[in-house]
Amino acid sequence: MNPLIVSGSPHIHGEMTIKSIMWGVVIALLPAWLAGVWFFGIGAVIVTLVSIASCVLFEFLIQKFVLKQEPTVNDGSAVVTGLLLAMNVPSSLPWWQVVIGSLVAIGIVKMAFGGLGKNLFNPALIARVFLLISFPVTMTTWPLPIESRANVFNFDGVTGPTPLGTLKTQLAMGQTVAQIKLPSYTNLLWGNIGGSFGEVSAIALIIGGIYMLYRKIITWHIPVSFILTAFIFSGILCLVNPNRYADPVFHILAGGLLIGAIFMATDLVTSPMTAWGKIIFGIGCGVFTILIRVFGAYPEGVSFAILIMNAFVPLIDRAFKPKRFGEVK
Repeated sequence: MNPLIVSGSPHIHGEMTIKSIMWGVVIALLPAWLAGVWFFGIGAVIVTLVSIASCVLFEFLIQKFVLKQEPTVNDGSAVVTGLLLAMNVPSSLPWWQVVIGSLVAIGIVKMAFGGLGKNLFNPALIARVFLLISFPVTMTTWPLPIESRANVFNFDGVTGPTPLGTLKTQLAMGQTVAQIKLPSYTNLLWGNIGGSFGEVSAIALIIGGIYMLYRKIITWHIPVSFILTAFIFSGILCLVNPNRYADPVFHILAGGLLIGAIFMATDLVTSPMTAWGKIIFGIGCGVFTILIRVFGAYPEGVSFAILIMNAFVPLIDRAFKPKRFGEVK
């Protein structure tokens, strides 16, 4: 008679693996990356190559020689971190600063906590905030988009403010929203604006989000609750005082809200596990984003909002944990 063998969960395995999820995210990011290259040229390519190469190298070296582990760089997680970091910085950022950001993302935020699945905060976002605090001049120097395909591989030395930066500065000077020259919705949708090269094209980011939803890499809960909360909150402010607060459509399309809601906040490691937990997480991200944009010192608040909510994830998971089977009432 064969003994009954009881193994640990999971007992049913799905088709999704870490590797397929990570490379699926890379594929989803390609439309926004290509749009960034179209508008910002070779600088976007250089920043991307340096970021991905340094993230992969640092993860390999730390696992191999510091943690004495078998390197797992082929799972694609370091590539995703490098790509997201690159797309969240200016295309003109010096290469050595990109390398420092990669070291922070991989060495401090990810590997210091034990590697993939153990980090509390999103590595790319921590690296971006670190670079913003350490190198504020280069991290807020925004190349203007290249408007001609013929010039796509030229270096463009012309810089200008982001839409959110323009809004923040002009409001501080006493102008009303109606008096400020902001980009059209068309330019915001396609990406013909200044900013981090991976965040400018709303259309491309939405296409990537739809792909991830179709592949079931992410669920709708965080993106929808994040975007809807930001829309409602900024809409209420606009209704209260339209001379002081921009309309909600502008807030959704401008800056890093879409790349944050679709690609950063939905990180499987640093977001809640349950559906209701994800909704609460998204609501918090939306509230903090608008609070920081409107009342804070920085024109953008997405990175800070997501990192703040990352810190609440253990509490959210505890509050919204599913009922165990066989639980005694």
